[in-house]
Amino acid sequence: MDGALDKLDAAGFLQIWLYFDKDDNGYIEQKELDAFFKHMLLHLGMKDVTEDKIQELRRRCAHRPSADGRLLIQQLASVMLPEEENFLLLFRQETPLDNSVEFMKIWRKYDEDSSGYISANELKGFLQDLFLQHRKSITASKLEEYTVTMLKIFDKNQGGKLDLNDLARLLLGYVVTFQACSREDRNRDFEKIFAHYDVSKTGALEGPEVDGLVMDMMELAKPSISGAELNKFRKALMSHCDINRDGKIQKNELALCLGLKLS
Repeated sequence: MDGALDKLDAAGFLQIWLYFDKDDNGYIEQKELDAFFKHMLLHLGMKDVTEDKIQELRRRCAHRPSADGRLLIQQLASVMLPEEENFLLLFRQETPLDNSVEFMKIWRKYDEDSSGYISANELKGFLQDLFLQHRKSITASKLEEYTVTMLKIFDKNQGGKLDLNDLARLLLGYVVTFQACSREDRNRDFEKIFAHYDVSKTGALEGPEVDGLVMDMMELAKPSISGAELNKFRKALMSHCDINRDGKIQKNELALCLGLKLS
């Protein structure tokens, strides 16, 4: 059982949680627990999900429900996740970025030389901007607590710098993929995907919008991406897609790169 749970991280847990907490109220009912546990174990690759295994997980949570029989996401996470992943989950809950474009806007502000790293000393400013992005206030003591915890999680070798791949764990990647088969459905998917990255609503991707697209595209092929790899792939994508060389990727240019014909 523990071997299966070792594969669970904050991103996976949140994906399963949101499947059940469809109204996003932060809790699930006791009666939903068995279905939640079964879904989680199947998601983790356990083929033989028996009643005994489900009940073992239920026993772990026996002392957790509130008086009304509900379980909060924090209560389940504290049972299912290691301390570090539990912290990241709750941090995501407090600062939910809508997409990777928002993340890259903040990242580029601190990684001015495009090295793929920011210094540990800059982390506090990075986190503060993360909260400002959502118009949320944070006390100095809470910001210090978050900064210290983040350093503990990410700067394991005490090198004084944190890389893009580490801090990107703060958000759940948007999967850039076409699910449908017909040309009409692919075009419809494309419109939805392009609108997701075109946060400026200009009809062209530029700056952090391109960064966000590149990061998510690379995530499909390689889960662990370095800052140097991001910059290399960004350059290649711009070279291939920026046909008119205006430093942006127009909607029709991206469609052409993906082999689509817009109506």
